Amino acid sequence: MHHFDPSVEIQDYLVFGEYGDVNPSITDSSTYTFLNPETMKELFDHEIEGCFLYSRHWNPTNKFLADALARLEASEAAIVTSSGMAAIACTILQICKCGDEIISGRTIYGGTYAFFKNFLPNHGINVNFVDIQDLEAVKNAITDKTKIVYCEAISNPLLEIADISGLAKLADKHNLKLVVDNTFSPFIITPLHLGAHIVIHSLTKFINGTSDCVAGCVCSSREFINQLMDINSGAAMLLGPVLDSHRAASILKNLHSLHIRIKKHSENAIYLAENLQKLGLKVYYPGLKTHNGYKLLNEIRNEGFGFGGIFAIDAGDEKTADALMAEMQNEKVGYLAVSLGYFKTLFSSPGHSTSSEIPKEEQEKMGLSEGLVRISIGLDNNIQKTFERIKSCLIKVGVVKN
Repeated sequence: MHHFDPSVEIQDYLVFGEYGDVNPSITDSSTYTFLNPETMKELFDHEIEGCFLYSRHWNPTNKFLADALARLEASEAAIVTSSGMAAIACTILQICKCGDEIISGRTIYGGTYAFFKNFLPNHGINVNFVDIQDLEAVKNAITDKTKIVYCEAISNPLLEIADISGLAKLADKHNLKLVVDNTFSPFIITPLHLGAHIVIHSLTKFINGTSDCVAGCVCSSREFINQLMDINSGAAMLLGPVLDSHRAASILKNLHSLHIRIKKHSENAIYLAENLQKLGLKVYYPGLKTHNGYKLLNEIRNEGFGFGGIFAIDAGDEKTADALMAEMQNEKVGYLAVSLGYFKTLFSSPGHSTSSEIPKEEQEKMGLSEGLVRISIGLDNNIQKTFERIKSCLIKVGVVKN
């Protein structure tokens, strides 16, 4: 385990004290004034720190949030975007051109899979999907056209753990960029400390934590972030995925409690995973010693934040999974809804929702069962009571015997 504590970095950075408000004021402006024309001309040629031109490029509120996220991920710089998919798309399109290739893990978020499988080939960029845990398979997929190795630190929805250090060594050897989606594991894993080059988040999930907005971010070197925001050639600048400043401000406030929330999510998840496994269920959770990624995650995770707030159970088949989720909603375990990281429990059947873009034959190859139920556990104060409710639901639908 590592001893890096990003919460200290964030809190130290976000102290304004005698310099101003305890929360930075929201800049509700699309454009910014200049005292003289020369400064405006200069800003078009290169970025001037602290000088703002137009909110598609930067605005002060988004910059505050971006700087805080850079501290979270131990990166030199960051940008915020209007969604996680925008962060992914801008990153890929900044690095790859027609004729280039990407190597990607095959168990990834369905929206990312669809973007890679269906959209990018239309623009001459092809993606090779591999078992990202098999470093030999990744190595064999590398060609002279490969530009990116892409993975999720903890994969969606099967919770596989990427060997980020091993992938980084391969990427460095072949002059590739290792891009890691760390949406499931903020605070838990710091990919840049393990050799990754670019880290992406859907801020919609754990980082914001209140399911009231959609947003994303890219954390990387100052050089790469400047490329993304370049006025003449930056993907994030020219595609225009701007996050509203009011939303940026609300995410920044929520960021202060992230370290506390992640600990509680993890504490609740490990309790449920262990007890559900004792009932005889097949449980996917990297905090279980039976999970194939347990040893690796234990080696690379930051101390004190647990193993994450997401787990999955196999109800056996689609009909039973649907009945179980309906019952859990009726019994007030949580809500039948996509997404995750909310302060209340959310659950869905990935094969028919967030991973539905992945063809059935591919789902079968990766081991995604028709009966899989992904659960994002909330901040329940009485997790024992939650377990008893889930157990009664399992008994009612026949997954567990009374």
